[in-house]
Amino acid sequence: MGIVPEGRADNPKEQADNLGLSINEFISCIEALPDGLFLKKMDDWAPRDVTAHLIGWNIYTVEGCQRMREGETPFYFIDPGDDFSKVNAVLVREYGSTDRAKLIKQIEISAEELKQFVLSLVPTDWETDYGVTYKGEPVTVKNMVDALSYDYVVHRQRIEKWAEKE
Repeated sequence: MGIVPEGRADNPKEQADNLGLSINEFISCIEALPDGLFLKKMDDWAPRDVTAHLIGWNIYTVEGCQRMREGETPFYFIDPGDDFSKVNAVLVREYGSTDRAKLIKQIEISAEELKQFVLSLVPTDWETDYGVTYKGEPVTVKNMVDALSYDYVVHRQRIEKWAEKE
């Protein structure tokens, strides 16, 4: 996960809708994979690992945004490792099931909680700079959720491209 430029949505509802679309497309991609590919490594991760990573980031994004709104730095910014490698390793272990249906259910539940969190915000809370930065850039709820939505798209595209070659 990385912070992406702001401007993907004009309000929390539009962002929640965009996020939902990205998540649904990712889930469709995972559901369409032949049985043998869900657990097969693409590079360092299998599609199962990517799914676990995204489940965790749905949860972490809500937790991090809540902390940020209270004036605290989200825990995952403190020692993330290279490209959040330490955080992601924990998530891949924590959501370690190899049952595709179970992981899809977890991603749906955690995604719904994230969307409801976004929908609960007024635009000023959604766009406020709470004083938290990442790599020198201000972090807002808006750009944290944009980053996660973008992550869904990138991972889906990589999995689809990889699966075509298998």
